[in-house]
Amino acid sequence: MIRTLLRVLGHEYAQAMRRTVVLMTMTAIAEGLSYALLVPVLQALLGSTPADAGPWLIAFGAAVAVYAVLRYVSDLSGMRVGTTMLRGMYHRLGEHLARLPIGWYGAGRVGEVSVMAGRGLLAAMGVAAHLLAPFISALVTPLTIVAVMLAFNWQMGLAALVAAPIVAAIQSWTARSMAATDAERHERDKEAAGRVIEYLQAQPVLRAGGRTGERFTLLDDSLQKVQRASRRTVLATLPGAVGLTLTVQAIFTVLLVLGAYLALGGKIGAAEILTILVLAARCADPLLSLSDIGGKLRGARSELDRLDMVLRAEPLPEAPEPIQPVRHDLEFESVTFRHGDRTVFDDVSLSVPEGQRLAVVGPSGAGKSTLLQLIARFYDVDAGAVRVGGVDVRAINTEVLMAQIAVVFQDVYLFDGTIEENVRLGRPDADEAEIRAVATAARLDEVIERLPGGWATNVGEGGALLSGGERQRVSIARALLKNAPIVLLDEITSALDPVNEAAVHEGIERLMAGRTVVTVAHRMRTVRRADRVVFLDGGRIVEEGSHDELLRRGGRYADFWQISMTPVAGSCPLTLDT
Repeated sequence: MIRTLLRVLGHEYAQAMRRTVVLMTMTAIAEGLSYALLVPVLQALLGSTPADAGPWLIAFGAAVAVYAVLRYVSDLSGMRVGTTMLRGMYHRLGEHLARLPIGWYGAGRVGEVSVMAGRGLLAAMGVAAHLLAPFISALVTPLTIVAVMLAFNWQMGLAALVAAPIVAAIQSWTARSMAATDAERHERDKEAAGRVIEYLQAQPVLRAGGRTGERFTLLDDSLQKVQRASRRTVLATLPGAVGLTLTVQAIFTVLLVLGAYLALGGKIGAAEILTILVLAARCADPLLSLSDIGGKLRGARSELDRLDMVLRAEPLPEAPEPIQPVRHDLEFESVTFRHGDRTVFDDVSLSVPEGQRLAVVGPSGAGKSTLLQLIARFYDVDAGAVRVGGVDVRAINTEVLMAQIAVVFQDVYLFDGTIEENVRLGRPDADEAEIRAVATAARLDEVIERLPGGWATNVGEGGALLSGGERQRVSIARALLKNAPIVLLDEITSALDPVNEAAVHEGIERLMAGRTVVTVAHRMRTVRRADRVVFLDGGRIVEEGSHDELLRRGGRYADFWQISMTPVAGSCPLTLDT
């Protein structure tokens, strides 16, 4: 486990961890040697001249004092290393997660990462602070005492040494029997965490369905599975705990019988028997604690393995000699991209000259949003190349690439903070005048004026305290503040009311002015204003041209346009700008 811990920690903390392990080992040896001084103390006290015990008592007191100092220093070192590692690992995990491709965040990852970042990371990094010292003490101190016993009386020492392989075998067997239950418990914890998050996020749906007064079956089932998995984990630990207790008691009984036999044979005195039994009793306490410590260490080991697996996940590779693009045109050259077993794009080629607008249209699942994600290099293509300014995005430094791109998603996520803090994410060093200017351009100022807290209004987790249109205005203001030359828009008005849609489009027009734009849209307002339109379906570009050209051709795009213009019974036709 120490090797896994050192690998997870990296070079920054490995040296401090090694020093702590050495210090804890020295402390455990000092503890065992201090017990060894009980041998001459008891021999003198039970002998014919008890006064001879004085010097040995002083030596024993000095040894205990040295041990106390070492224990204080080693425990303090373990606590400091543990807290430093915890803080450092939070940063390392966060930075690594931010570099992983979006495709890594598949189903179940939210629950897994939330458990790992909470209880899992605390358990893993708590090894140095809370578990390592007692574990080393439980192993090294008894072995030191057994070495003293061997030096004092080889028969008794050898009998005590028999316990070592038996205890090791019990610990190994317990670890193997608990491996399956530990894995099951982790899966149940991950599922339950995901269900809790789902339950909180689904409150509007549950209340709309009139289910506020009843239990949420999916969450209940996952929590019951956690309970059953926990019960199986406890039952799996019982044989090991009972076996370890019986082994320690049996070895102590053997030592008692052997000591009595040697004493009756005149090979050893009563004082020596008592001394050896005292030492054996001191071996028993740390050995019995191995069951509890071992269970905690196995749990921490499991978390370490999962943390190690996440940290080993490969981020998208960075070019050794990155190239800085000087233009802002976009190009797809024979791009093939697969997501799992599905081919999303098959030999797709298109280009967007600098300063022009491309609209991407097509049925659901055609890969429209994926096209934007490939430009932003959320994924790497399987074949072909995506270029920005004539440079393959894989040859551009990630920070440089993202500085060239502003993305406005359909589902806007705002961080739990003020409106100003969320807008300032676009460019943290922007001054107040710039922030106020982009707010006006995005018509966010109208929202701020009617909010009691103004700019200091807290938006809640995910922006829950704002409406969808208000969140979009914050997102547009954020993108305007970034002032990137390339803008990617992902169906940003598909769920807005007419008033908010008009306000958002006004902000979008300002955002797109003079920039290279790729927009995905179902509503046709933005499509008509595009320089070119591509119609995606089945992983290929079915049609390409201007809006008017595609209508004249009477193909798939014209059919799509006609459907969008046809009013549904009981509804009004779609209103379009001219």
